[in-house]
Amino acid sequence: MEVKNRIILALDVQNIKNALKIVEDVSEQINTIKIGYPLVLSEGLESITILKENFDYNVIADFKVADIPETNTTITDITFKAGADAIIVHGFVGEDSVLACLNSAKNHDKDVFLLTEMSNPGASMFLENVSEYIARMGKNLGIDKFVAPATKLHRLAKIRSIVGEDSFLIAPGVGFQGGDPEKTLEYADALIIGRSIYSSKNPKKAVESIINRIKL
Repeated sequence: MEVKNRIILALDVQNIKNALKIVEDVSEQINTIKIGYPLVLSEGLESITILKENFDYNVIADFKVADIPETNTTITDITFKAGADAIIVHGFVGEDSVLACLNSAKNHDKDVFLLTEMSNPGASMFLENVSEYIARMGKNLGIDKFVAPATKLHRLAKIRSIVGEDSFLIAPGVGFQGGDPEKTLEYADALIIGRSIYSSKNPKKAVESIINRIKL
């Protein structure tokens, strides 16, 4: 997956018209968006389809899939049929559940991003203790796309050391959560940025500011 300017827009808005406007505003600088539950629960799964039909973007469905294998297969199948290019999957549910998502992705010629550890402080209570095992499990399953936090650079660096330089690693938490874009890109391949862009009065200028900062 090629991510233009190394920025993924986390489009966590609740209105499809607003989403389309924001995407149009930043269409010259960004080619990859991450859509999560706020938009899909508000506007339906067809919001992914609408965005795919209107823009030639990579769409990552951030559903953090975490259920039994049979349910995971159903979720990923439906998501890929709606037009998503990739889906984010939790690893703590174990190998069989992750493998179900991976098999679905292969059947649809799509991708899985394995979530190793989250960016919020509370994730340190439980996920941090198993994130390295999750990363190794993903590598053993043949996964080459991972998610790790920009807010905890020492953890991001550790996950990178496990998944290797040949894996594609994306990092949430830049901007409002305090993650530093330049330091994050020392370990990650792309930044996931939401509120700093979509909450801005001028999303295009917000993106341009980030691009200028990481290119210095």
